[in-house]
Amino acid sequence: MSFLSPEKTKSEEAAAEISAGARLIPRITIQAFCEHSQTAQLVESAIHDRRMSKVALTTHNGGIEGAVETYKSNPTPNLIIVETALSPSEIPLALERLAEVCDASTRLIVLGHVNDVPLYRELIRSGVSEYVVLPATSAQIVSAITDLFAAEGGAPIGRTIGFVSAKGGAGGSTVAHNVAWAVATALRQDSLILDMDLAFGTAGLNFNQDPPHGLADAVLANQKVDQTMLDRLMSKAANHINLLTAPVTLDRTFDFEEREFEQIIEMSQNTMPVVVLDIPHAWNAWIRHTLATVDEVVIVAEPDLANLRNAKNLADTIKALRPTEAMPNLVLNKVGMPRRPEISSAEFAASVECQLLGAIPFDAALFGTAANNGQMIAEVAANNKINDIYRAIGMQVTGRQVSHAGGKSSSLMKLPSFLKKRA
Repeated sequence: MSFLSPEKTKSEEAAAEISAGARLIPRITIQAFCEHSQTAQLVESAIHDRRMSKVALTTHNGGIEGAVETYKSNPTPNLIIVETALSPSEIPLALERLAEVCDASTRLIVLGHVNDVPLYRELIRSGVSEYVVLPATSAQIVSAITDLFAAEGGAPIGRTIGFVSAKGGAGGSTVAHNVAWAVATALRQDSLILDMDLAFGTAGLNFNQDPPHGLADAVLANQKVDQTMLDRLMSKAANHINLLTAPVTLDRTFDFEEREFEQIIEMSQNTMPVVVLDIPHAWNAWIRHTLATVDEVVIVAEPDLANLRNAKNLADTIKALRPTEAMPNLVLNKVGMPRRPEISSAEFAASVECQLLGAIPFDAALFGTAANNGQMIAEVAANNKINDIYRAIGMQVTGRQVSHAGGKSSSLMKLPSFLKKRA
């Protein structure tokens, strides 16, 4: 049974289902052979989808015949995409010529201009992996590739939620930790918090934990880290709450490559329904890449001008990194601070052009007590209305309050694996 809908136990109610995370397509090579420039542009636009972040994609001219000529003297990639304007009677014969010069393990997606049932049946018999009728969208093409390589026999994976502050001190970590707590208690889902601020992270303090190991051990293990090792490095902070804490040491610098955290995040998704990323307020290659590939991005800001400027820059950059995804989310923190001129929540959200998930009021005594005690707000004041805001944010980022448009266009047909040579 999927961890997204665990079995009911005697000790507590069954966990509420949440939206699964998007599975990234593994490192594969794709070569597309198109007959029209518009189709080539369509295929090239698919690379901007975050699920394609590991894929090496190139486009060529010539359709099926171009592919045949190319692979007479070159090895075939993991996936070939070919466009054809041939008639239904001519397509199977052309694909047979392509099969003769391709490896048996190569997959094929055909982009055609004919919506014809007998053609579909013939393509099934010839072993085409997918058939997409043009005109189509880049999302259809990415979904076809995902079905072939990422979701094949795979269980649902955890949902990744990245919290990042627009300005230092805006409270992104506090919001991230309390939202994770709200998800764990309200939805009874196991949540893992990755404290990615290795030098100054506060997850250990906020949960009153001082584990001997954490996220740095996993990152510095390089390729040696596996699922068993990662599970041992986690510490349990509360029921359904797990941590990979930061070492909080200045004995060394923490300079990472762009994809340094990628493997750890993916392994975390395999065992945890919710993975909360507490991303530091900084800007470098790995933070940029992480924000581009997580399922949800939440920008935490205070309602002042400096936060507005930074939040706008962050939102615009994230939208450019994720052109096929929903806009980033916004949480305003420390709202209503005495004697401070503030930008209204509506005006702030409109200027940043993000969806406002909640505005958390300023309460120095409450938050100070929670921080000093190493507790969440719900532990210090269970009936405080701020907890309702955290729960609402948690529901939104886990997909409990969002109606995702599911299903693919009827122009996409699922077919078996490609190029089984005929006897």
